[in-house]
Amino acid sequence: MTSARIVLWLNLTLRPSCSLCRAQFIKGQLQTPANPAAMENGTMPCGEKRPLEAQETTVTEGAAKIVFPSANEVFYNPVQEFNRDLTCAVITEFARIQLEAKGIQIKVPGEKDVQKVVVDLSEQEEDKAELKEGANVAPGDQPRTAAVGEICEEGLRVLEGLAASGLRSIRFAREVPGLRSVIANDASSRAVDLIRHNVQLNKVAHLVQPSQADARMLMYQHQRVSERFEVIDLDPYGSPAPFLDAAVQAVSEGGLLCVTCTDMAVLAGNSGETCYSKYGAMALKSRACHEMALRIVLHSLDLRANCYQRFVVPLLSISADFYVRVFVRVFTGQAKVKASASKQALVFQCVGCGAFHLQHLGKASGPSGGRVKFSAACGPPVAPECEHCGQRHQLGGPLWAEPIHDLDFVGRVLEAVSANPGRFHTSERIRGVLSVVTEELPDVPLYYTLDQLSSTIHCSTPSLLQLRSALLHAGFRVSLSHACKNAVKTDAPASALWDIMRCWEKGCPVKRERLSETSPAFRILSVEPRLQANFTIRDDANPSSRQRGLKRFQANPEANWGPRPRARPGGKAGGEAMGDRRRLLQNKRKEPAEDLVQRAARLKTFPCKRFKEGTCQRGNQCCYSHRPPTPEATAEATPTNCLETLNQNPPGPGATTGPGVD
Repeated sequence: MTSARIVLWLNLTLRPSCSLCRAQFIKGQLQTPANPAAMENGTMPCGEKRPLEAQETTVTEGAAKIVFPSANEVFYNPVQEFNRDLTCAVITEFARIQLEAKGIQIKVPGEKDVQKVVVDLSEQEEDKAELKEGANVAPGDQPRTAAVGEICEEGLRVLEGLAASGLRSIRFAREVPGLRSVIANDASSRAVDLIRHNVQLNKVAHLVQPSQADARMLMYQHQRVSERFEVIDLDPYGSPAPFLDAAVQAVSEGGLLCVTCTDMAVLAGNSGETCYSKYGAMALKSRACHEMALRIVLHSLDLRANCYQRFVVPLLSISADFYVRVFVRVFTGQAKVKASASKQALVFQCVGCGAFHLQHLGKASGPSGGRVKFSAACGPPVAPECEHCGQRHQLGGPLWAEPIHDLDFVGRVLEAVSANPGRFHTSERIRGVLSVVTEELPDVPLYYTLDQLSSTIHCSTPSLLQLRSALLHAGFRVSLSHACKNAVKTDAPASALWDIMRCWEKGCPVKRERLSETSPAFRILSVEPRLQANFTIRDDANPSSRQRGLKRFQANPEANWGPRPRARPGGKAGGEAMGDRRRLLQNKRKEPAEDLVQRAARLKTFPCKRFKEGTCQRGNQCCYSHRPPTPEATAEATPTNCLETLNQNPPGPGATTGPGVD
């Protein structure tokens, strides 16, 4: 009886628990999809597919049409269309140069063939010329050509290390002639699946090969001379520093390396120690921070290439929007590598007036065409204190101190884009930027800005033409910079610039009594100028790109433009949630806008100072209060008068005095 009672008691006790577990198990089976892979591909548990517009988005850019998830699973930024257009133009001209040496001509859609013009020829001479031309050109001697979308056996092998949706690689295959193959690589399996889909959609499977691998390992596997790539394109999210060592080894002799950096906060001087850890240079907060960022990236590329007896030659370096983009060729040569130290320089920048001086790391001396001797440079070029304002110097760099553009190559790209403006959507901007690049002084690193010079001495700002004319009248060279629309790039020393600004200040004097004797403005203006500036406008002071009204500096292309959030599995950071987060954090450090009625009521609580003095003429329209002050407010506001009254009328015998009155 005892054992039977125990069994009955256990059944009654455990029955509710068993029912609960059975219910949870059945519920879990209903919620678990029959095919988990179907959920990843956008299929609902019952076999229904999500709406196409909620699952993916189609974008047409250039000659390519791509599909990518609406969520932030694969990175895509439409603002960088200028970057991709410029890259296609640069690679096209690079392919033209490379294939012309092999006797192959490329055919670019929209370009007109060069036509021969014959002038003042008689009919007999024309017939003879036609016969002679027909006799010289044999069927087997036809010039070889390379067209867009066709495989060129002697063409370029292109690697896009971080392809994301594959848009850039597909555009190469559909817009750049003379290619042998294009490898679109990405470490994300979701991105590679999307690349395969887009490759089939654009019918370029014969040229574009999707690849899923770590970009560094893929480039390390192509270090052999026979397996290297003629073109490597790196456009990562953030810094490309982890990929540079492998890239300089995987590019062929004289090959093209294209690198994008979007970590401008680091390169612009907000975190110098981080910049040193990534690029091997200290960045400074400067008005010329964008050009300094370009030169730091070039220094980092050359430094990594030197480890393998290689060196870089810049073709084009652009600072645009929120990123910098460099195009360099990589060569091998031990003798040229020895000259790399003389191409790098440190920057001494004054913290007061912003004057800067460059100190080269190495020195190359010797007769031209003879043996060159390399040695350490001598320095520093500045005293412990700035000679102009007496402030200390900051030390930045090393950075690339040689020209950052190949003007001949830039001229070829500019000519090709100008002759075929319908090829790219951003052709107008490419023309404007490249035109300013061709006008820059190639041998003058960094620049000053108009607002920097005028704000230092607290004077009004001269116009760009006035300052440029004054420098030209003084015998110096001057140009603009594509990195800043207010830039003044000149070979004039800082002393000449401050002499010109002193002469300008005499036309609209600054009140010296408002300046501190230790301020940079007081010390600069206390010295008389040794150079008499002439601000008469010169014809050559206005650059050609400015006269033609080219689009040199792009306005904001769209709302909330800039770097996009990093791609994440499942697109957790994209869509409307990211927009809501931006709106939530917008102006979070600012006070909310005040209503006009509330502002008027708040101002009425403050007494009008002019009404107290009897000089306010606004009457009831004054925004401040005209009420007579109360005795309590008068006692608090004028303790001196109260003290004088108490001294004149001493307290009586019944009055009490306290420590406040005494």
